[in-house]
Amino acid sequence: MKNIRDSCISFLQDEDIRKDIREVLKPIIEIMYNEIYLYLWLLCFYNLFLFFVILSILVILIRISKNSPKN
Repeated sequence: MKNIRDSCISFLQDEDIRKDIREVLKPIIEIMYNEIYLYLWLLCFYNLFLFFVILSILVILIRISKNSPKN
């Protein structure tokens, strides 16, 4: 007797079944994407902003360390 995992794998081996599942899930995925794409863009811009802020802080620290008197 097959377990559930083997049954699912054998069920998904058929290409027609996979195409049908994709077609069923396509509207759901599009709805989810339409709801969250703005947040994804905001996250990307936030990461870019954070990268440039950290880079500028690093540059400022390097300049300060070069100008400081050495003991």
